[in-house]
Amino acid sequence: MAKRSFQGTKSLSFSLDSDDEGKVPLFLLPLFRRFLTCALGVVGVLCFCAFGHGQTKGVSEVKYRSSADDSLQWTKFFAPPSKGPVPLVVALHTWSSNWKQASQKPVEDFCVKNGWAYLHPDFRGPNRTPQATGSDLVIGDILSAVEFACKETKVDKKRIFLFGASGGGFTSLVMAGKKPDLWAGISAWVPISDLRAWHGECKAKGRKYFRDIELSCGGAPGSSAEIDREYAKRSPLAFLKNARGVNLSIHAGILDGHKGSVPISHSLLAFNEVAEEKHQLAAEEIKYFTEQAKVPPSLVREIKDPSYGKKSPLFRRTSASATVTIFQGGHEWIAPVVLAWLESENKRILANKK
Repeated sequence: MAKRSFQGTKSLSFSLDSDDEGKVPLFLLPLFRRFLTCALGVVGVLCFCAFGHGQTKGVSEVKYRSSADDSLQWTKFFAPPSKGPVPLVVALHTWSSNWKQASQKPVEDFCVKNGWAYLHPDFRGPNRTPQATGSDLVIGDILSAVEFACKETKVDKKRIFLFGASGGGFTSLVMAGKKPDLWAGISAWVPISDLRAWHGECKAKGRKYFRDIELSCGGAPGSSAEIDREYAKRSPLAFLKNARGVNLSIHAGILDGHKGSVPISHSLLAFNEVAEEKHQLAAEEIKYFTEQAKVPPSLVREIKDPSYGKKSPLFRRTSASATVTIFQGGHEWIAPVVLAWLESENKRILANKK
C-alpha cells in the first residue's frame, strides 16, 4: 500500500513500504492482522473522503493484447482529444500491487490536465510469480501497452516517458536496459537493481520480499545454476549498460534500507552502470552512503531544488544523460519532482525540435 504524506503543497510524497507483517512475531500475527484490518478500514475511509481516489474523468479501464503471449492485459488509459501528436507517460505499479493501484494518480491527473496520453498497465501483477518480476512477459506487456496507445491516439514517439517507484522503479530499470531506444526519459525512484543482493538484504531483516523473489526465480540464490540464471536475467545490473545514453533519472531516500526496504546501494550501483568511468562512485563511498545513511563528507555539496519541499536533495551526480539524486527521505517518491521533471523534459525536447 502506498501512503500519502503531506507537508505543504510542494512536498506531496508517497511512502511505498508495506512489509510490516514480515517483522511481527509469528504468535502475534492473528491479533496484528485483525488490528491492521480495522485500522486500514478506518484509514481507507478517511483517505477516500479526504483525497478522492475515484477514477479521473476521461481515464478508461481497457484491455490490450500483449505480443508476449497473445493474452489480453488490463491498463488504465487516457487518450486526449488532440489533432496533433502528444506525449505519452507510462506509469508502472509497485512491487506488490497491480494496475488498479491509485498512488500514481498525481501523474494521471497531470496528463489529463495537460492533454498528454497516459498508461498504467498491468504487467502480470505483483512480483511473486515467474510470469512477473522482470520476465520476458513483463517486457512484452509494457511494449504492447505502448503500441496500443500509439494506435489509439496520436503519440509523439520522441516523447514517451516512463515512471516507476520501488517495484515500478525496478521495472523501469529493466525497461531501460531491455528497450533503451524507446524512452524519451525514465524516472526511477527507490528501485531494486540486483535481486540476488536484495534477497539477502530482505532475508537478513525479516522482510517478506525474499519469499516473493524465490517464488519468481524458482528458489533461493545458489540453489542451482538455472535459478542463478533467473536472478541474473531479471536483475537490471546484469544488462543496464545497454541504457548508456538513455535520459535516466534515479532517486533514492537516504534512509531507505534503514527505514525502508531497499538500500540505496541499489540506486548508486545502477547509476554506476550507466555513468562514465570518471563519474562512477567508489565502492567505499557507496558503502558509506548505505551503512551510515549519510553523504560521505568529501561529497557534501549544497543543492537547491524547491520541488523536493522539506525532503531536500543531499547528493546529486550527473554523467552524460544519467542523474542520481539522494534526498532526505526513505522508501518513497515525491510527486512535484516527477511532474516538474516531465514538464522540463518535454520543453527540452520541443525546443530541440525547432
